[in-house]
Amino acid sequence: MERELETLTAELQDAWQKLDIDQKIAQKKELEKAVEDPELWKNPEDARKKTETLAKLSNETEAWAILKTQTEDIKELLDLNEKDLEEEIKTQIEAMKAELEKLKTALKFTGPYDRGDAIIRITAGVGGTEAMDWAGMLERMYLRFFEKANMKPTLLERTAGEEAGIKTAVYEVKGENVYGNLKSEHGVHRLVRLSPFNADNLRQTSFSLVEILPVIEDDEDIKIDEKDLRIDTYHSGGHGGQSVNTTNSAIRITHIPTNTVVAIQNERSQLQNKEKAMEILRGKLAQLKIEQNAESLDKLRAGESASWGQQIRNYVMQPYKLVKDTRTKHEETDVDKVLDGKIEPFIDAYLDMILGKKQ
Repeated sequence: MERELETLTAELQDAWQKLDIDQKIAQKKELEKAVEDPELWKNPEDARKKTETLAKLSNETEAWAILKTQTEDIKELLDLNEKDLEEEIKTQIEAMKAELEKLKTALKFTGPYDRGDAIIRITAGVGGTEAMDWAGMLERMYLRFFEKANMKPTLLERTAGEEAGIKTAVYEVKGENVYGNLKSEHGVHRLVRLSPFNADNLRQTSFSLVEILPVIEDDEDIKIDEKDLRIDTYHSGGHGGQSVNTTNSAIRITHIPTNTVVAIQNERSQLQNKEKAMEILRGKLAQLKIEQNAESLDKLRAGESASWGQQIRNYVMQPYKLVKDTRTKHEETDVDKVLDGKIEPFIDAYLDMILGKKQ
């Protein structure tokens, strides 16, 4: 049992260091003092951010601290060399090993944005109705997944196809480790099937682009120079539909150095649309930094995004049934279940692959 406890303690210490638990505990103590100060609550927004960060740090550290205390307590019991305690100690060590394995899943989410929320943008590729229908199928797949994973999506923008599906849809998704889980979905998704829109029922290949962008609320994380932006306003249809209550509230923002464009017209006011467009733009630029391994925004190169150049997954419905990820090689034969939101195996395979590269 001593050897098992030594192995457990070593694994715990290794994960503790990789996750910077000591630093997070220190930060947690500082925030606990800050929220006790009545002066903090004179600025409700700052107070909200600090209390949210405190809650997050508590969730991230408390279970680790408890497990560390338990290992120290078990070591003391072992040192007593009490024979009648051996069975109880063995049971506790097994429980602690199981808890450590559970906690170690946090190692999969050590990226700078992994624990935060995300924006998902689905865009139909070329191919008219076929591609728009495929984009609509992907939208349904992700909405089903969000429901099962207890993630909360909010629609930001949606343009329906003329006959079927969507041209584009944008959702902000909130929950635990949302970006960390969804980043595996970033790239081009390819569908092969017999066309339901073709009189000859021919086999058709369709493409859709799925973009996963981190939600970045703090401007300091991705600081954008105003002189690098071109902001245009244009007419947007009101919530009455059919061009009713048309206003000039729609916003299009272009980041000139990278030629990155974001357009939003879903909100009721120009200010709201601008704030949401800037949030999405920060996410796009952060994703570009990741893709290009750039140290800062001024190091980004225009036109060099994975975007349409990175096909990540094939969904084949004819002549056989198979969904296969091109990066992890993970595959599932039940295409219908995958399209009904069962994408966890693909997410897990991707996270395991990334974790393996880190270690």
